[in-house]
Amino acid sequence: MSKNITVILGHPDSSSYCGALAAAYVQAAEEAGHSVKFFKLGEVAFDTTLHHGYNKRQELEPGLKEIQDAITWAKHLVFVYPIWWGSMPSLLKGLFDRVLLPGYAFQYRDNSQRWDKLLVGRSAHAIVTMDTPPWYYWLVYKMPGHNQIKKTILEFCGIKPVKITSLGSVRYASPAQLEKWLHQIKQHAKTA
Repeated sequence: MSKNITVILGHPDSSSYCGALAAAYVQAAEEAGHSVKFFKLGEVAFDTTLHHGYNKRQELEPGLKEIQDAITWAKHLVFVYPIWWGSMPSLLKGLFDRVLLPGYAFQYRDNSQRWDKLLVGRSAHAIVTMDTPPWYYWLVYKMPGHNQIKKTILEFCGIKPVKITSLGSVRYASPAQLEKWLHQIKQHAKTA
């Protein structure tokens, strides 16, 4: 069954290995019959800072509005990015801060600690590279970046299930291993 898929490259450099993974995902998903919208955040002009928090509405730049529309359109979201300092790059965090707004992604309830999740009906896949071996990131660091994107961002807005694929250690990977990971990501795309 074909799906509408939005792929977001969260690495600022499109020529990075993350860029190659995202491009491989897009190509394989399209070949499998899915409709895909692909965004390279490093090529989208926007202010990553939410200057007034949620106290004052900050107009979305055209690129952010296009991404927000693509999130609405999609049934499956894919984020490809590296782990830097235990979490996602600031560029991707800035996207979430600016686009996943109250009234769009979630809505707090009056006189309640609860909220409404407004992006229900979508699934997500985070494809994450790291120099730290994934087992070490899990065992020693307790996966702070994975918990952030899954629990406190995507599931907070109603997006689930959220799958995370950890690829590492990229820094010491052989060309054969890098190619193997590209093949693995293509397989994920075909069965999205």
